[in-house]
Amino acid sequence: MEVAHRIVEVRTTLAGFGGHAVGLVPTMGNLHEGHLELVRTCRRQCDVSVVSIFVNPTQFGPGEDYANYPRTLDDDLARLDEAQVDVVFNPDVQEMYPAGQDDHVAVTVPGLGDTLCGASRPGHFDAVATVVAKLFNIVQPKHAFFGEKDWQQLAVIRAMARQLDMPIDVVGVPTVRAESGLALSSRNNYLSDAERDRAALLNATLVDIKRAISTGSQRYSELESQAATLLTDGGFDVDYVAVRDAHRLCEPHSASTDLRILAAARLGRARLIDNVGVDR
Repeated sequence: MEVAHRIVEVRTTLAGFGGHAVGLVPTMGNLHEGHLELVRTCRRQCDVSVVSIFVNPTQFGPGEDYANYPRTLDDDLARLDEAQVDVVFNPDVQEMYPAGQDDHVAVTVPGLGDTLCGASRPGHFDAVATVVAKLFNIVQPKHAFFGEKDWQQLAVIRAMARQLDMPIDVVGVPTVRAESGLALSSRNNYLSDAERDRAALLNATLVDIKRAISTGSQRYSELESQAATLLTDGGFDVDYVAVRDAHRLCEPHSASTDLRILAAARLGRARLIDNVGVDR
């Protein structure tokens, strides 16, 4: 496994693989089984596997956890070596933003990036789209792999790649969950044991909404309100519970047959997100 810290290094390394199909798994490190499932999917579908590890400061808002975001590089590299990854790209902030973070060109995906998490975290998805666009340009993968746990992020990146004519297949990989149903996340490290047990209510609540829609209910606002109340009573500080068109993330309309039920809520120090799909 090759570890590159500079753009010129990763490009030179990948040039040595010739015309083989390259797959990219962008991460912020602190790897868990969800990340490793992305890696395994990448290795199955691609000749060359690349994993980036970069904690992107521009996607953290004021008062968010950039300084305390868990950084476990040595453990991450050991796990990726065991997973037989070919190349790890681990740049620092100066390498990714040589002109500084404030004067950097930004990529915006209007609409998709402004709703849900984008409404409560202004500029977050601009920063995500910008850093992913840079990684796509640096690595030039044929396929890129993202977890479905952050469904909005996946939708934003797919729209960006499509609208900027990037010849990249953006692959969504199903969410990996604990036995309780809790979606695996690096921010689960912030949960106490008691909070971790309680956190399973988030997914269970979304599954209840899915069951109601699957049996014919279209009273989406009522289902959202009931779910938010249930989560609040369970100790969550709810950001949103929303039933949306799975692709455009707008409120469902008569032609919407593929829906996504999404939620974001704080529990203790952790901001948790989750989603489930449902066909109407």
